[in-house]
Amino acid sequence: MSRSERLLDLIQTMRRYRRPVSGKVLAEETGISIRTLYRDIATLQAQGAHIEGEPGLGYILRPGFMLPPLMFTEEEIEALVLGSRWVAKQPDNRLSTAARDALNKIAAVLPDDLRESVDASALLVGPSESATTDGIDLASVRKAIRSERKLDITYRDSNGSQSSRLIWPFALGFFEKVRVIVAWCELRQDFRHFRTDRLSRLEPTDIRYPRRRQVLLKEWRDTQGIAQPS
Repeated sequence: MSRSERLLDLIQTMRRYRRPVSGKVLAEETGISIRTLYRDIATLQAQGAHIEGEPGLGYILRPGFMLPPLMFTEEEIEALVLGSRWVAKQPDNRLSTAARDALNKIAAVLPDDLRESVDASALLVGPSESATTDGIDLASVRKAIRSERKLDITYRDSNGSQSSRLIWPFALGFFEKVRVIVAWCELRQDFRHFRTDRLSRLEPTDIRYPRRRQVLLKEWRDTQGIAQPS
């Protein structure tokens, strides 16, 4: 196990504890000596980890510590690169730009050896089949989801019939050819899925919907038989 992986393992172990845990327990769980543990804790504290405690009293990791880039494994870097490249090909211009910018920021602060692995990554995103064209601004949809605001839309169903809806958007699904808004529909009084290419009008509102987005998402997953993400 590399030093970076060992430090990551220690952080992940400490996050499981809400109360101070002894160095002996931490050393046993991470499979290192107590001397190495003390040295690793000192290293993490120097990197900004809010670890409180001392030998004999136990240690606790306070919330808010973000792992430094050196903690990424090569496979984690590959996952980030692949995911960013896929998002960069999406029709949501702001999101695709953000993906490219995020990848550039990550690469800029990586150690030299890992930075090279970003540029030389062998995991590529191939060209997709022709995707549908959205007539709306997907950034407006994402903003409404984040702020839990209703959207006023005009939607055309698969038969070509149009209807005006007031919806509570709480998720946006990206598929190979289409994007789908997952929402509570006030007209149908039920969960509905709206393909973004079938929206001829979308107007954001300042009306906050009365239930939390996380609650709606959980209830929708239950109705669809979708397991909660691990």
